[in-house]
Amino acid sequence: MSLKNSLSFIALLFCTTFFAQTALKKVNVTGKVIDKITSQPMEYVTVTFIESDNNKIVNGSTTDKNGNFNVELNSGIYAIKFEFMGYKNVVLTQQNLTSDTNLGNIQMEEDAKEIETVVVRAEKTTVDIKLDKKVYNLGKDLLVKGGTVSDVLDNIPSVTVDQEGNISLRGNDNVKVLIDGKPSNAVSVNDALKMLPADAVDKVEVITNPSARYDAEGGAGILNIILKKGKTNGFNGTLMGTTGNPDNHGINGTLNYKTNQFNLFTTQGYNYRSNPGYTQVNTRYLNNDNSTNSFIDEHRDNQRINKGYNGGFGFDWYLDKSTTWTNSINYRRNIGNNEENVDFNNFNANRDFTFYRNRLNQENQKEENIEFNSNLVKNFKTSGHKLTIDASFSDSKNFSNATIFDNSTLHPSTGIDLTKNNQEQRRSLIQADYVLPIGNKYQFEAGYRGNFVNALTDYAVLNNGVLNTSFTNVLEYVENVNALYTQFGIKMNKLSMLYGLRFEDSDIEVNQLTSSIYKNKKYNNFFPSAFFTYEVTDNTNLSLNYSRRINRPRGRQLNPFSTYSSNINLFRGNPDLNPTLTDAIDLGFLTKLGKLTLSSSAYYNYTKNSFQMVRFVEGLNPDGVPITTSSFVNIGQENRTGFEFTLNYTPYKWWKLNSNFNAFRVQTKGDFFYSYYDASNNLIEKTQNFDNTATSWFARVNSKITLPSKIDWQTNVTYNGPQNNAQGRVKGIFAMNLGFSKDVLKDKATIALNVNDVFNSRIRRMETYIPGQIDSNSEMQWRKRQITLSFTYRFNKQKNEKEKQPKRESDDNGGEF
Repeated sequence: MSLKNSLSFIALLFCTTFFAQTALKKVNVTGKVIDKITSQPMEYVTVTFIESDNNKIVNGSTTDKNGNFNVELNSGIYAIKFEFMGYKNVVLTQQNLTSDTNLGNIQMEEDAKEIETVVVRAEKTTVDIKLDKKVYNLGKDLLVKGGTVSDVLDNIPSVTVDQEGNISLRGNDNVKVLIDGKPSNAVSVNDALKMLPADAVDKVEVITNPSARYDAEGGAGILNIILKKGKTNGFNGTLMGTTGNPDNHGINGTLNYKTNQFNLFTTQGYNYRSNPGYTQVNTRYLNNDNSTNSFIDEHRDNQRINKGYNGGFGFDWYLDKSTTWTNSINYRRNIGNNEENVDFNNFNANRDFTFYRNRLNQENQKEENIEFNSNLVKNFKTSGHKLTIDASFSDSKNFSNATIFDNSTLHPSTGIDLTKNNQEQRRSLIQADYVLPIGNKYQFEAGYRGNFVNALTDYAVLNNGVLNTSFTNVLEYVENVNALYTQFGIKMNKLSMLYGLRFEDSDIEVNQLTSSIYKNKKYNNFFPSAFFTYEVTDNTNLSLNYSRRINRPRGRQLNPFSTYSSNINLFRGNPDLNPTLTDAIDLGFLTKLGKLTLSSSAYYNYTKNSFQMVRFVEGLNPDGVPITTSSFVNIGQENRTGFEFTLNYTPYKWWKLNSNFNAFRVQTKGDFFYSYYDASNNLIEKTQNFDNTATSWFARVNSKITLPSKIDWQTNVTYNGPQNNAQGRVKGIFAMNLGFSKDVLKDKATIALNVNDVFNSRIRRMETYIPGQIDSNSEMQWRKRQITLSFTYRFNKQKNEKEKQPKRESDDNGGEF
């Protein structure tokens, strides 16, 4: 062979080898799918790669919860198809993929001819129904503008908030509340939710039957409140000012600066609120034969004033294309004054007036808490394959001091009582979650969570300078819970299955330091879970879920030294309370019929060692008046069955309706034994039987109408039905809220007016009857009707970006299946 031919052969061989290697070169194709109208990321979009020369499908994937996809394939020319139920298909043709390529944002548009089943969308608010939770994106909810997070929760289907701020899910108050996937660092969760402004909330996850990846805490389920974060490139933000009557004034703002390398964000806010309320308790005291012994009418007026600051700073650092490290620090401070004026009118058995007594309670309160959070997310090449590591450290302090002036016509000289209630809580949380998709049909998850709490309550009472040892003590609560979990998901055609197992080791200490009473409770439990979802048709789903839950007593439930504003109606915690275990089963059904979407479920909860609040009489006060005490005790077992449905109906583009209805039956079995010493120092022992069957229901209807001139009008009507219990009855409550809003300044600003409790009817009324002790009627209004006006201004943000999803969610899980 000649030199020329040899060189030609070598050149031909080189070219053939080069092009062969080029043809076989592996490339990564990435991108993000978003809704064209709302710019929200779209999860579960099918991405298919088709060879252009022979129309052969060679690879594919689905988008993750942030709308991202990552596909590896041989270099070449492809058509890329994007498909999602209820949306028009998007096809990118003749894509020459010879190197790693980022397709950027792929916009998909809803198809009015298609029916969507998994995600129920409204114009400004969405409901995402997933395998093990429902996500309520708040959107432009007029009824919570200028309010607090408690107001937000009271507008969420399945959730109710009573007059004292206590939260219930499906009528069950054994609820675990999380903020950004983590327990609140505040001493009192209810107080923390009353301090946080509603505008800080992005969405709420309602998890009625949590999977193994979540804490096993909360017999009724979990509410995960996800706060807003920066999301759009460049410098942008939102400012909101509010004013209202009774006093409700504040200014809140979020600022964000984002580049491709990092994201800086801050939230700042100050609020001044006044919450007038009252309590009325009329009691008939009984002899052993149930005849009347005496009467006392107690009336209490409250005037609570709170001045609160809420601020936070943080940053997202994009270490590379697949790794994000987020750090944030949050600080909240609240200064409050509460003046209680309590009148007691005493009568004999014939209801003839005998004497009058007054207690004026002037309380000052200061609460501070600071929290540091760190989050590292590593996304691997396969979509959904990731590792998440979280750490959180917090310190919360609540100092409360009160002066009580006591005056009686029997004892004209004024007595002075001083109370101190100082609380401090430290919490540390460490968590790691790993998610591994296996092909398109399987997913493996595993993780660890360590939650460590140390809380100290220093409570003291002085009566005219003399220490009252019956109400004075230092209580220490230490909780160390270590948990491991794993779960495995399977997707077989129309059937999805998720099996999980969680192990929690609990080490609890309840120590009364002053009294030298130390109690340690160690126990460990397995918490299995199983979830099944079947797609009957394209627009109908069936689901069957099971999980085991635990409810650990905390805070005021354990603290035996809690209140002293009234010395005849006391609340006292019980340090001997034991945790409860609940087995929960849920059968769900979801369908869409034209403009109507129905989501319903039947559920059953069986709880062992259930604890609940009871009332009983123990002893006499210095005036010889019986003392009624409320406390928590372990009763026995509880069986709870119920049915719930949620309707979403859009009869016209300008009118949207949604409603929620829940009916339940609660059967309790058990006895309560207690003892006390009477005025003659005789030991009195009594047993109350708590066998009881109660039924109740509640309903909520929400209407949103777009009026002429683009004015939005929202109405919310709720009714909580009456409920009997072993010691009496809670009466029904009707309430209505109204809201109006209009976008101004070329849609860069919004003016909103809302009225909370239009008829001033949100009043809790109770009847209590304990044979041989008391027959009482009470009513309590935590907050009177509230009218709030707010003005929100958005800069460097388009109107449809107001409620855009954040790039990274602080979720309490490692992924979705």
